[in-house]
Amino acid sequence: MRVTSKGQVTIPQAIRERCGLLPHTEVHFVEEGGRVFLERDDSQPSRGTEAVQRLQQARLRTKLSTDQLLALTRGDIETGDQL
Repeated sequence: MRVTSKGQVTIPQAIRERCGLLPHTEVHFVEEGGRVFLERDDSQPSRGTEAVQRLQQARLRTKLSTDQLLALTRGDIETGDQL
């Protein structure tokens, strides 16, 4: 395999799959004894994990009950009715 003029290489698909290197996976390089190693960077939470954390930290900004919210999402009541 050759390094391109832009410094890029293609990681073979079998290796990507075995190592869990999906598109947009963060990686970093480690240099040891004249060799370079590529490692997946698991220190950053995934976008899904970040979204769940934001939802868990969100504060409720309504005084509607769960039943009222469900009725709104189903279209059972209009915005001004019974609220």
